[in-house]
Amino acid sequence: MRTALGIPAFRRLAVGYTLNELCDWMATVALAVLVYDQTGSALATATLFFSAKFLPSLFVPALAVRAERFPVGRCLAVLYTVEAAAFVVLSIVARDPWVPLVCALAFADGTIAATGRAVTRSATVGVLEPAGILRQGNAVLNLAFSSMSIAGPALAGFLVAGTSVPTLIEITAVVFAICAVVMGTSRGLPSGHVDETPWLVRLRAGAAYVAAHPIVRPLVLGEALLLVLFTMASPIEIVYAKESLGGGDATYGTLLTAWGAGVIIGSLMFARVHSRPLPVLIAGSTVIIGFAYVGMAVAPSLGPAAAAAVLGGIGNGMQWVVVVTAIQEAVRDDMQARVAGFFEAIATAAPGVGFMLGGVLAQVFTPRVAFATAGLGVLFVVVVGGTLWVLRRGTRDVVAFRADHPLAAIDVPVAEVGTVAMAEVAAAPTLPHVP
Repeated sequence: MRTALGIPAFRRLAVGYTLNELCDWMATVALAVLVYDQTGSALATATLFFSAKFLPSLFVPALAVRAERFPVGRCLAVLYTVEAAAFVVLSIVARDPWVPLVCALAFADGTIAATGRAVTRSATVGVLEPAGILRQGNAVLNLAFSSMSIAGPALAGFLVAGTSVPTLIEITAVVFAICAVVMGTSRGLPSGHVDETPWLVRLRAGAAYVAAHPIVRPLVLGEALLLVLFTMASPIEIVYAKESLGGGDATYGTLLTAWGAGVIIGSLMFARVHSRPLPVLIAGSTVIIGFAYVGMAVAPSLGPAAAAAVLGGIGNGMQWVVVVTAIQEAVRDDMQARVAGFFEAIATAAPGVGFMLGGVLAQVFTPRVAFATAGLGVLFVVVVGGTLWVLRRGTRDVVAFRADHPLAAIDVPVAEVGTVAMAEVAAAPTLPHVP
């Protein structure tokens, strides 16, 4: 990771990415507190989360396509400036909040934050791939993402308790302004792709590329399904802690802490084993999460449940970044932003389905049933994906991307797709790209 951070352009990207994640979590907590205090309604709070975390998925691919033509530093600076301005407005609104306006601003924040992540991921490939250290750079971003997903909510809760919601929102605005300055003064970042094709045509070309790519398609679809299963546990952990384990708030906090500790461990493990074949890492990390959920489903007390949570966090800390890396290595340069936009959209939308499904299963049956369903579902996906991977090996690359493939007629030529990277992944000795 030190090698990647030794490149100034990537160091700026990593700082911006980290601060973006921190601010996104701080904003989510601040706005949730604001809306709930104003309305006392769980439905209103759920609407806020829907606006901030689900609706943006509908717009991120289009924004990522629009952004690919602009220099990365300037693009990210504009995005973060808009977010800073939105939070200045929110800090004023927060003193006498109108919930529909808060939800609208939360939607804007969620959309820009997700677009910023997609642009940063795409730029990371351009900066690090020529030096052959993309995986090391992804390890840095993954550790930052994991750390901020833990530190962000904790810091936000501390600041809200010690100051006020408007103050937290003002701090968030200042941090976004700092992000804008950091990115706007960066040097050595990609300058964007010069392409006069209308953005809607480029968006459709990106969708067709994802749909036909023999590695990207199964990875994107498989990760969408897995994210639904992974996130089924999130809304029911408090119920699981109190009803299934017979504990209280301390039990819930212990489970969250155990999972968070595992995430950090998993992120550090990826930094150590990033050179291993990606299919091995995808299979291994996914299976770990599946067994962890099954373990939590059958755990008789807090001790075994916490141990399973640590195990699940370890898998969680590796699984996402491994899939992202596999997609980046299989996609050619001028499609990176488009693919990143679609993948970020799916990553934003899938948890909404998982939250709902987990809540329904816990309500109709028990939290243990929900955990067991998620765990067994994950293991089933790995088995089916591994089987299909074995059946398709040796034919998919040549058949799907021969020169006379219909995709060759798209304005952005796809006949030259990352053959070297795809051949490397295809030659890996183990299983799955999850279908």
